Amino acid sequence: MDVTQLSANAQDYLKVIWDLQEWDEGPVQPSAVAERTGMKLSTVSGALSRLVDAGLVEHKPYGKVGLTPAGVRSAVTMVRRHRLLETFLVEVLDYSWDEVHEEADALEHAVSDKMIEKIDQYLDHPTLDPHGDAIPSETGTIPVIPETQPLSQVEEGNTIRVHRVSDEDSTMLRYLSKHGIGHGTLLQVVRKQEEEPVTLRVVTDPADQPGQAVGKQGEDLQLNFAQAALIQVSPVLA
Repeated sequence: MDVTQLSANAQDYLKVIWDLQEWDEGPVQPSAVAERTGMKLSTVSGALSRLVDAGLVEHKPYGKVGLTPAGVRSAVTMVRRHRLLETFLVEVLDYSWDEVHEEADALEHAVSDKMIEKIDQYLDHPTLDPHGDAIPSETGTIPVIPETQPLSQVEEGNTIRVHRVSDEDSTMLRYLSKHGIGHGTLLQVVRKQEEEPVTLRVVTDPADQPGQAVGKQGEDLQLNFAQAALIQVSPVLA
């Protein structure tokens, strides 16, 4: 089934399931889908049943939700649209990274495949969107990205590099932007204790490349554990 034959609602659910699996590495709970979409669990259950009937989703009663091969293909198409649109909005129309998620959500259902490919060509085939998420290729290939872990799991004293930041919390994105933090920023976990904010410090890396968000050197900032869990990082070896 071509993704354009699906309703916008079905497209949204498939993309949400993909996004959740991408962060959690496996099938997800229907409650997580409900939380992400802002829908009642009963509404989500009904939508999932229809996607199961269409051969796009695997879901048994009281079980987790996964995508079938056909569901993966459709989801990847929508993910590609969404992330290319986000990239275009930031790089060409000068949107900030906290503004593009909802805009891309609206546009992804309206643009044609031809426009998406034109955008891809214009941007010279980017592999990452503004939040560090991989942009699938036209053939559905997912670019290889470094192995990461949530910032909330990093021990105090470690130095890490930011790779991905969830676009679900626009307030956090604005806060990070204020401190110049984005994909590629190098941070040190200065303080981490239970039930207290995680204190981070922007540090200098001589290997920083053009285009990386290097942040405001030596500046400290704080995130709560929920926010830290929305940032994927990799360790930097001494």
